[in-house]
Amino acid sequence: MKLRNKGNSLRVRVTPSEMNRLLETGRIEETIYFTSDNDACLTYALVHAAVASSIGIRYSPQEIAVVVSSDEVHRWAGAQDVGLYAQVCTSHGALDVAVEKDFACLDKNDAENADTFPNPQRATVC
Repeated sequence: MKLRNKGNSLRVRVTPSEMNRLLETGRIEETIYFTSDNDACLTYALVHAAVASSIGIRYSPQEIAVVVSSDEVHRWAGAQDVGLYAQVCTSHGALDVAVEKDFACLDKNDAENADTFPNPQRATVC
């Protein structure tokens, strides 16, 4: 799973194997360690929950979780849609959130594109 943030936006990209784990377990996560101190880390997760009505954020020290409704994740997993998008209201304005399928890069070889979704623009001629 890839995490990207820029300004007041957060984007998570999910590979096919991660999508399968998400559907099976309800949660996928990664942890970044910034130093040798065990507390100097950030865990980011994607979670689906039956009670979620839309995309939301759960934050606690050292963890950010993007929460999506189970129905929406199951629909998205079986569809051609690139991603799920929302704006989450905070006391500092809107946070743009994107949860997207991780597509193969057009300029990479098959080994570098392992465990990615087929790029929908692969057949496009430039």
